[in-house]
Amino acid sequence: MTRILAVGTAAVDLIHSVDGYPPEDAEVRARSRRRATGGNAANLLQVLGGLGHACALASVLADDPEGAWVCAALRERGIDLSACQTVAGGTTPISCICLNSRNGSRTIVHSRDLPEYTFRSFAEIDLDAFDWLHFEGRNVEETRRMIDLARTVRPGLRVSVEIEKPRTDIETLIDGVDVVLFSRDFALARKHDSADSLLDSVSSPALRVCAWGESGAYARPPDGGRLQAFAYPPDVVVDTLGAGDAFNAGLLDALMRGCSAADALEDACRLAGAKCGMVGFEGLSLRG
Repeated sequence: MTRILAVGTAAVDLIHSVDGYPPEDAEVRARSRRRATGGNAANLLQVLGGLGHACALASVLADDPEGAWVCAALRERGIDLSACQTVAGGTTPISCICLNSRNGSRTIVHSRDLPEYTFRSFAEIDLDAFDWLHFEGRNVEETRRMIDLARTVRPGLRVSVEIEKPRTDIETLIDGVDVVLFSRDFALARKHDSADSLLDSVSSPALRVCAWGESGAYARPPDGGRLQAFAYPPDVVVDTLGAGDAFNAGLLDALMRGCSAADALEDACRLAGAKCGMVGFEGLSLRG
């Protein structure tokens, strides 16, 4: 069992399932509504916990009723929250999501009014308790300091970073990590029309990965070469919310189990496809 710490966000997702995405200025009735924990780091850990790993979250939480619900839900899934910061009088981030029941696509409106996780809090964590360290690519200057500290105090600790959004200087987080997980949105924002174009533009000894939706995923391993894995869409697309987090979890799970980069890419695509065929993450696995 691998012990993983993820530094990033936790939120509340309010998900409304609608029969087709509504046009502007329309009023529609939702087919269903549910509440779920969200945030990239929290989602990643939910999937990895379900795959048998010991998971801990380092995040900023609020002390409002929604924050209490998030904490209870994550603890119920076995996620250790002892490294989290709690902001008194804070407001839990909320994502309002329209889930199109016809094709599984989702549209998200996110509100956030909490500070970012700090280097000072990270420096208090005993990194000897973990085998893997994962970062959401945000709060770039502080996150860069966290990566540098981890490399100093635990040189052998494997480190991954998710580069999802085109933030200022976010490429500086690539240096000194073992795995970089790029998103298609990031690639497009940087004017790349394919995963290959993005990956070819990045010089790094890390394993570089970019998922490209229905086209599958692509990677550049540290020893050179070009890898591709095909997508595995379900018979019926039910819910694409969190598919990227499931992909990232599938890749890290395989690497933590000692799989090759090629096999890890394949597992990640399979897990993301399985996620798109079900609601939420409960029971998501490639192993029987």
